[in-house]
Amino acid sequence: MGVGLAENLRYDLVSSRSTMDDTETSEPPEPSPGDNAIPGVTLDLLDPDSRLTPAQRAWVLEHARRALATLSARGEVRVKVVGDSEMALAHELHKSVPGTTDVLTFDLEPGDPGLLDTDMLVCVDEAQRQAERLAHTTERELLLYIVHGVLHCVGYDDVDEADAALMHAREDELLEGVGVGVTFARGAGDAR
Repeated sequence: MGVGLAENLRYDLVSSRSTMDDTETSEPPEPSPGDNAIPGVTLDLLDPDSRLTPAQRAWVLEHARRALATLSARGEVRVKVVGDSEMALAHELHKSVPGTTDVLTFDLEPGDPGLLDTDMLVCVDEAQRQAERLAHTTERELLLYIVHGVLHCVGYDDVDEADAALMHAREDELLEGVGVGVTFARGAGDAR
């Protein structure tokens, strides 16, 4: 994927943000005494079609903010909640793969894994299907997608089996750290 494609997506996300009333933003969290997290990640959660309830959006935003605060990264992450049709279009356009997927991440600052300038699409329809199959909430599944996307931007990958195992273990470690618990490994025995 070229930078131009990512810039186009960023424009779409920013344009959506400026006209939406249901965007929630979190500023970098303040570290608590004894907390060794480096604050500095701002997270925007865009839900232009109101696919999530206010309580769901607040839960995802709070837990994602806390998980990202434990990474040694700074910058901005913009996440747009979409349905199957928008995700399928983006998947085809940017990855040349037909059909929907769970998350698409666009790293606009690929040269520095400590600096996040990231646009992300997360598919709420896929999250609902996976959450039902795994007997947990849609919010928890969306949180997993956000953590997964950010981990790509800080140097993790899931191209081969060994790298995927490391990445998914880190996802679950971060989710356990914010009190959500193991999420990816719960469904690892099944085709995810």
